[in-house]
Amino acid sequence: MASTTSPVILAAAILATPIAYVIYHVYFHPLASIPGPFWARLTRLWITKHSWDGDMNTTMMELHKKYGNLVRTGPNEPSRPSGAATKFRKSDWYSVWQGHRKFDLFAERNEKMHGEQRRLVSRPYSMDSLRLLEPYVDNAVTAFIDEMAKRTGHVIDMGNWLQLFAFDVIGEITFSRRFGFLSAASDSGAFTQIVNAMQSASWIGQLPSLYWLHDALSPYIGNHLGITARHGSLRTFATREITARQDRGSDHTDILSQLFATQEDKPKEMDYNAIVSMATSNIFAGSDTTAISLRAITYYLLKNPSCKEKLLTEINSHNLSDPVTLTEAEGMPYLQAVMYEALRLHPAVGMSLARVVPQGGATIADTYLPAGTIVGANPWVIHRDTSIYDSDVDAFRPERWLEAREKEGGESGYGNLQRYFFAFGSGARGCLGGNISWMEMSKVIPTLMKRFEIELADPEKEWETKCWWLVIQKGLDVRLRVRQ
Repeated sequence: MASTTSPVILAAAILATPIAYVIYHVYFHPLASIPGPFWARLTRLWITKHSWDGDMNTTMMELHKKYGNLVRTGPNEPSRPSGAATKFRKSDWYSVWQGHRKFDLFAERNEKMHGEQRRLVSRPYSMDSLRLLEPYVDNAVTAFIDEMAKRTGHVIDMGNWLQLFAFDVIGEITFSRRFGFLSAASDSGAFTQIVNAMQSASWIGQLPSLYWLHDALSPYIGNHLGITARHGSLRTFATREITARQDRGSDHTDILSQLFATQEDKPKEMDYNAIVSMATSNIFAGSDTTAISLRAITYYLLKNPSCKEKLLTEINSHNLSDPVTLTEAEGMPYLQAVMYEALRLHPAVGMSLARVVPQGGATIADTYLPAGTIVGANPWVIHRDTSIYDSDVDAFRPERWLEAREKEGGESGYGNLQRYFFAFGSGARGCLGGNISWMEMSKVIPTLMKRFEIELADPEKEWETKCWWLVIQKGLDVRLRVRQ
């Protein structure tokens, strides 16, 4: 006689499975002792939702205030209070950014391969190399100042203009020609493509298998993910600019010519596709990260008039060039402190830098994490650590950097404040373009403040932000008048 399963037993088994899953993840999972939101313990949909909503930076700060140093943000993912070690490889979240690229410094998860790639291309991005390109950055600064002069007395979206400027700088130093965004007062849709790509990658990176399923089915269902613009239309834009640069030549060395020199010297290690990837990365990341930082500096200065006046006093006490040179800016301690402080309060990256615990596991914040655990550190959380940045971490106070430098003897940096400064990442995975951003900020901010009186159109209004990997601001409306 054939045996049959009782419907009651079958129903009980079906009901028991999710109950057992919940009990295991809440009470018996290796991360069960780490506090965090209930739904984050059970499913990655919790972190996916916040990545979609664009509030991961503020959410993570609130969670760490509530739960402490280690917070469980996924079934197998805690957030930690400081940066991940270099030996921890990047998580599969980055795979959606890399796609099928073979050469991608940002997303490459193989540490050995990343090290080899970085050594190939690091020289053009060193500060010594960039100083040779400073006269061409001056061209973009002058163009920006000229456009500002045309708009005195009017309310303008300074946030947008700063991004047009940052994009044109990338054109100057990479391709020996500005993209013309400043003169056209338009980005021709490039900014929207970049934002859509970041928004798309932010959430689907939490479910990378879904991205790769879409990738496999895209020949049949079409493309429905914004992140593919990084591998498609923006890459096409970069290829077109490379071709144009090769056709017209240049009277000076730019980043592209240095990359081609590396290719000629080491053709097996660096092919044409690698050069296209680097140029695409310059375009994709070079404008947004710098524009975000420039907005932050401008916003916090205008929101804190006493700090703005101190900076103006420093500017007026120097016989500055026009545009201000990088060397002059480096000799202005309050300017440098303002830049550090604005980027501390508003680092460009607002999501956790997700890494994978290697074989043998690791102990973090007095808690053992087994191999394979994803652990992330969020720059916004690190920069609000009261044990490092003092109890007034939410205040814009550039003086904290001057005080730290004085404690260090005036010459050796800012001590712990700088060691835990994650605006450009840290160590071997630090942002290669950080020097480009710092040079732009050092030059354009004092030049702008020297030439114009700037005020918020509505001093009481707060700007809006969205965190889709980068924390993008909206609403920096200002009024300009020529400074006497």
